[in-house]
Amino acid sequence: MLKLKCLFTTDLHGNIDKYKKLFELIKKEKPKAVFLGGDLFPNNPKISIDDFFNNFFIEEVKKIKKLLKNQIRFFTIMGNDDPRIYEKNFIQSTEEGIIDYVNNKIEKFENFFVVGYSYVPPTPFKLKDWEKYDVSRYVDVGAVSPEEGWRSVEIDKNEIIYSTISDDLKKLTKNLSVEKTIFLFHSPPYDTFLDRAALDEKKVDHTPVDLHIGSIAIRRFIENKHPFLTLHGHVHETVSLTGKWVQKFSKTYSFSACNDGKELAVIIFDTDKLEEANRLLI
Repeated sequence: MLKLKCLFTTDLHGNIDKYKKLFELIKKEKPKAVFLGGDLFPNNPKISIDDFFNNFFIEEVKKIKKLLKNQIRFFTIMGNDDPRIYEKNFIQSTEEGIIDYVNNKIEKFENFFVVGYSYVPPTPFKLKDWEKYDVSRYVDVGAVSPEEGWRSVEIDKNEIIYSTISDDLKKLTKNLSVEKTIFLFHSPPYDTFLDRAALDEKKVDHTPVDLHIGSIAIRRFIENKHPFLTLHGHVHETVSLTGKWVQKFSKTYSFSACNDGKELAVIIFDTDKLEEANRLLI
């Protein structure tokens, strides 16, 4: 199998210090690809997202690509904290050949394919740009329906009401060689080491909330289709709570690059030796 060194991180939330550490690591390791799993923007209203993306993030990516003679790709998606109104920035930078924005897309990567998917099941948060019903219109205790909350862009009402993560994955992978595909998800699979939230003893109207907040559809997809590799974010504290950042489903490895501390968490892996992947805290 072709050996390709890759880096994966996620949920940086516009933290400049973490981004600088990431860029220095990229220069040192010289990977063939960097995977960024969403929630990339600052959520500080005093910071301009356009300025952050165009004048910091993209400029640094361009410098790295020049340094490495364009022998590197940046596969990116957005996360549920990233307002979709800024998706145009990702699309424009992809058209300019700077990054590869892969939400709901299939991209060739050497002998592999890369598929990105930003949506997560309903959360308690109000921003719903990247939330969908999971396998049905059921909403967990404490969560807010995708039909409520607010969106930064307009979406067809029928899509909001009737579309699901499960249906999306079926359409997206219908004619795809899944066993040769790296999936970049924002949501982790449900009831795993990768989706454990710090919700112990939390109740809503005397009803306990689920401690696992990942996607049932994504878990079923992994278990039934056996993709080559899946990458996940979203639940910052899961590694601290479970002590695990990797889960194995038959032949499939699933990694989480989340971290709830001040350090930058990065997973380094080679595509021919996934079992030797390493998680760094910087």
